[in-house]
Amino acid sequence: MPRDRLVVVLITSRPLDEYCALFGLSRTALRALDGPVLDCPGGAAALVAEARELGCTVLAADPVYARPAAELLDRAERARGAMAVAMATAPHRYQPARYRPYERYLRSWDRARRLFAADRAAHPADYVAAALPALPFADGSFALTLSSYLLFAYPELFPPAAQLAALAELVRVTDRAGTVLVHPLHDALGRRSPHLPQLREALGRRGISSELRMHRVPGDGRRRFVLALTRPPRYRPCHD
Repeated sequence: MPRDRLVVVLITSRPLDEYCALFGLSRTALRALDGPVLDCPGGAAALVAEARELGCTVLAADPVYARPAAELLDRAERARGAMAVAMATAPHRYQPARYRPYERYLRSWDRARRLFAADRAAHPADYVAAALPALPFADGSFALTLSSYLLFAYPELFPPAAQLAALAELVRVTDRAGTVLVHPLHDALGRRSPHLPQLREALGRRGISSELRMHRVPGDGRRRFVLALTRPPRYRPCHD
């Protein structure tokens, strides 16, 4: 069996507030967007449901949406368990519990998972079964595209060439005036991607601008980096 088939992607259940913390966003900024948002991969997150309450339209894309709902939710619950173990055994990778008690954090995942299940049942069209690097959306469909805990978190599934193709596809479906935000830039062990400079150079050759944006995490003030991608007006997809 190929090694990549042994890798299991965790189906996480993050709430809207965690998305804001990950990407340096705010509810006010989401309300002000002049167009829809893409969450890819969406997992079992509550972003679509909670953003709707703000008047912000979000579409989630994830290949796991092709699986039965019960299987998806079971995987999400197991991911919650894996996160609980990770926080207990490797606390140095996470914000100290005095700033964000672990049980309270995990309960936020439980709530997000319930919101996701109810919202997907009520609005199935907002959850699209699709996988990078081939998304079923027209060019420039989204004002903002978010991609978390995938491309750099699983280097076994996304080696450099696959990362480049996936990032270019996220840019393709994002409006020329919009932005693609990607986080994290490290793998599950916290190791920063060693080929990020070369990847940014390759993106530049495709006419895609990139920058590393830094913001501070509320509480302990640790730094968090996000890869931001934009394209100039005359951007044209091409191949290396």
